[in-house]
Amino acid sequence: MTRAVGRLLRNVRAGERRSPLAGAGITAPYDISVTSTAFSDGGVMPASSAGKGVGENVSPQLRWTAPPPETRQLVLIIDDVDVPLPRPLLHTIALIEPRMQDVDTGALQPGTAGMRFIPGGLGHRGYAGPRPIPGHGPHHYRFHVLALDEPIPDHISTAKGLLKQMAGHVLARGVLTGTYERP
Repeated sequence: MTRAVGRLLRNVRAGERRSPLAGAGITAPYDISVTSTAFSDGGVMPASSAGKGVGENVSPQLRWTAPPPETRQLVLIIDDVDVPLPRPLLHTIALIEPRMQDVDTGALQPGTAGMRFIPGGLGHRGYAGPRPIPGHGPHHYRFHVLALDEPIPDHISTAKGLLKQMAGHVLARGVLTGTYERP
């Protein structure tokens, strides 16, 4: 039944242009290179990174080049632009200390030093791996790293509040895209 629904909705996708990031007025250059030992840009993410009930929900290793020296906060946002909803789904939102340049496998979890999490569209803090509808086709998961010129205040606790706070403060950004599909 779920596979049939996935096939019926195969051409229904939120799309990049509807992303909350697209509407946040971010015009900073793509000066940060984001990589992973788990998959290449545009490549298939490992099954271990798939979400609960599908995989092990273990966040992949990530690394990025040094942000501009005036960076005061890094933001990592993972979104799914192919979800059959009006807007892409924000899976994970992490605020990261600017001195960090990588995240080990499995480290995108509360309690990891140098990180603070804001609930994404799935309502929990920490990594939320891919769980596309079976039969819907490949989904693109974008791992955005954004360098900000000011830290995000502790009272900011929603994705909407974060995006509003980030407006006009993004110095540089980078993105790594992984794909995942459930047949």
